[in-house]
Order: sequence, then structure tokens, then C-alpha cells
Amino acid sequence: MALRKSNILYDLAGVFLPRRCAGCDQGLMGFEQSICSECVDDLPRLRGHDDPLNKVEQVFKGRVRLHAASAFLQFSKDGMVQHMLHRLKYRGDPGVGLELGRRMAEDVMKSPRFADVDVLLAVPLHPRKLKQRGFNQAQVLVDGMREVWPQREVDTGLLRVLNTTTQTKRGRLARWTNVKAAFQLSDPQVLAGAHVLLVDDVVTTGATIEGCALALAEVPGIRISVLACACA
Repeated sequence: MALRKSNILYDLAGVFLPRRCAGCDQGLMGFEQSICSECVDDLPRLRGHDDPLNKVEQVFKGRVRLHAASAFLQFSKDGMVQHMLHRLKYRGDPGVGLELGRRMAEDVMKSPRFADVDVLLAVPLHPRKLKQRGFNQAQVLVDGMREVWPQREVDTGLLRVLNTTTQTKRGRLARWTNVKAAFQLSDPQVLAGAHVLLVDDVVTTGATIEGCALALAEVPGIRISVLACACA
């Protein structure tokens, strides 16, 4: 994971400044990693991995064929989860993403519906946006997940080939039109017969993940599941 210079400076600042919780901004104890113990206890977990009628499943119902879909946390405007994800995505702090990824994996790997997943695949960014931001927040989550749930890595998988404009404030139809041709597979055979878990930071309308899933659906024998850090 390549981080731009500003993110490196952010890390260096942590050597001289007190480490602060990504949820409540209070100081962290030495044993705490990015999220304080109190915020960990207060995380708004959805606990719907075993429920085929959970809210993420309902987002994709009738739109794309998935083996399973779920989310770890409930996203709310100006809430704790938004603060954590904004710190990862816009302030370039990978530590909170790794910690959230570890907790996502610990949570979902206990579910029978996800037990035989064998590939974790981050929803990709376009190379131009990746260069601009310096990292892919979904990949940071996957990196954290792999620390506690080792899965095989794929070197040639899902690629974002169109640099679509921002999805913020778009309606469902507009979002889908914006991403329907944005994804391609560089080598479909790499994923043949796999149970792939698509990982993203937040599910809202689901259009981006739907575009990914439609590209992946061309792979022979593939099963596609979805896990988001949060669902709005």
C-alpha cells in the first residue's frame, strides 16, 4: 500500500503528538490501536451476517446475484463511524482502517455463510484517483482483515477502467449509469471457481458494488459475496 507524503507526515506527527481515538478524539492508552476501548464497546454493530434478509441483502435484491451480503457497522451522519472512515479516507490515517478491517474479519469469519470465502477483493479505485489519494481505503480494510483471516491474494483481478465522477448526492439511477461500465477483469481465470468477498468502506445505493459484481459474474464457477465496513 503506497501512501503519499502527507500521510507519512501524519504518521511522523504521531511520534510527537498524543495519539487520539478515531471515534471520539480522546487520547489513546498505550495498548489501544486507533480506537479507544470505550468506542470499541460502543461500535454500532449490525450483527446481520447470518440473516439473508439483512439490510445490505435488501439493497441488492433483484439487482445482482450474490451468495451473501452484509455490513459490520451502521453508518449515520456525523456519527462515530463517519468520523472513523473520514479519518481513514480524507486524513490519510491507515491505522484506523487496519483496525476496522481486523474487527470486520473477526466478526464475519464466524458466520457460516462466509466461512468458505477464499479471496478478499477490495473494490478498486481508478489509477488516477489512486495516485491522487495515495491509497485505496477499501484495500486498507482488506489488509487489516488478512491479518486475522488469511486468504490468498490475487495479482490480476478486478480493475476500475473508467474514472467516474463522485457518487455523492447522486440518485440511484444516476449512480448506476455512472459505474455500469467502470469495471473490468484483467484475468478472469484467476478467480475461476472462487468464493470472492468484495470489500468496500460504505454501502449506500450499492451501485458501485453492483458494477463490480456484474464484471465478476462473467467468471466461470464464481460465487460473489459482499462485506462493507458500514451501511448507510
